[in-house]
Amino acid sequence: MADIEALKAEVKKLNAQATTLKMDLHDLSEELPRQWERIPEIAAKTFEAYQKLDAARKALAAAS
Repeated sequence: MADIEALKAEVKKLNAQATTLKMDLHDLSEELPRQWERIPEIAAKTFEAYQKLDAARKALAAAS
């Protein structure tokens, strides 16, 4: 049971991080064409965050 609680906490943490990065990407898009050079950096970080979140959600579903 402790493992499931740890996975739930991890999913919650990763979800918050992914949401923050999603908003950063959104904010950047609204500021275009300023700072257009940051698109690949922020997009890559956002992609990685959602990849980790997806893996954690799958691990939680498998553990449940």
